[in-house]
Amino acid sequence: MRSSARLAFSILFAAVAAAHAEQRATVRYFPAPDVTAAFEKGAVLFDGSGGANYMIHASRREKPGMAEVHVKDADLIYVIEGSATFVTGGQVVDGKTTAPDEIRGASIRDGETRQLGKGDVIIVPKGTPHQFAQTTNPFLYYVIKVR
Repeated sequence: MRSSARLAFSILFAAVAAAHAEQRATVRYFPAPDVTAAFEKGAVLFDGSGGANYMIHASRREKPGMAEVHVKDADLIYVIEGSATFVTGGQVVDGKTTAPDEIRGASIRDGETRQLGKGDVIIVPKGTPHQFAQTTNPFLYYVIKVR
């Protein structure tokens, strides 16, 4: 089994485990047309309501983004379409708190650069600087945010 397939399975397993950990577990279903519509604009599929410790985003990028640090959330990313230059680690340049437990900055200094493409999975632990430094248009990816 390819390592990306194993990582994708690990992400799905983590999401399932998180769902089982909810005190009042509720089955949530997102039909394909709703998922497709979410990717058209980039949207949150599930916001962690009901006490869940995870969120699911249908993310869309059409251009590079700022450097980010999520103090409390890990990002589990699965690329659906397109490619990106993704930088992790290092230090955020000109970082500022933009929301509780969220930091944004201009770029990352001394980070590790990877090329992401369709089918790739990457896990960004909480507190780790990361940035989509370059992207195709569109670049579509699921993000499972785990707290």
